[in-house]
Amino acid sequence: MTHLDGKTAVITGGGTGIGLAIAKRLAADGANCVLMGRNLERLEKEAAKIERATAIQCDVSDPASVETAFASAKENGPVMVLVNNAGIASSAPFHRLSEEEFLRIQNVNVTGVFRCTKAVTNDMREADHGRVINISSIAGLGGGPYISHYCASKHAVIGMTRALAAEWARTQTTVNAICPGYVRTEMAESAIRTIIEKTGATREQAIAELAKSNPQGRLLEVEEVAEIAGWLCHPDSRSINGQAIALNGGQSM
Repeated sequence: MTHLDGKTAVITGGGTGIGLAIAKRLAADGANCVLMGRNLERLEKEAAKIERATAIQCDVSDPASVETAFASAKENGPVMVLVNNAGIASSAPFHRLSEEEFLRIQNVNVTGVFRCTKAVTNDMREADHGRVINISSIAGLGGGPYISHYCASKHAVIGMTRALAAEWARTQTTVNAICPGYVRTEMAESAIRTIIEKTGATREQAIAELAKSNPQGRLLEVEEVAEIAGWLCHPDSRSINGQAIALNGGQSM
């Protein structure tokens, strides 16, 4: 028996990268993992490799899609773990940043978190062991050039995390955020390609540029983020609430 046996865990953006690594980690602790994302084919392919995992298509930017997806996820019982991992990023100097692009990022990274958390609110308020884990970023703890819209979204996620943790403090559910630096994912690959295209740097130079923000001089691995998520789901972590946990190798914010 493990502490997540029989409990339903929903992971948005669960088909790749951090989300997929977290799904594997929670499944190892006994959870029935529901992988959500826009690409159903990819979700089904990955879910087939994980014991007790299922795939449900969900676009967190679409209220109707979220409602349908979470109704399906709850067919076999309430959701006891929610990992809000789905997110997008782009870069632009502020003077060229359109309102449309600003709102596109907020709709996924902030309102998407709101929609998904709202969908499990009743489950979490009544849970005997509930966990909401929001994947934010070190961009939610500080600032950086060309990502004002992304920083705004990740700061908002941390604010929502802290507020909801305070509101639900007398329940058995905790709400926390994980704030990684650059992780070796598709999102990092996109940033690497952008650096190469705009500066003419080699791939190795582009990776080194991203890694500079980490005093350890490296990109994080998805398993490192997944391990923190697994720890937050353990009963012994119940006093950890409303936190924004930085994974950045010691970077000063």
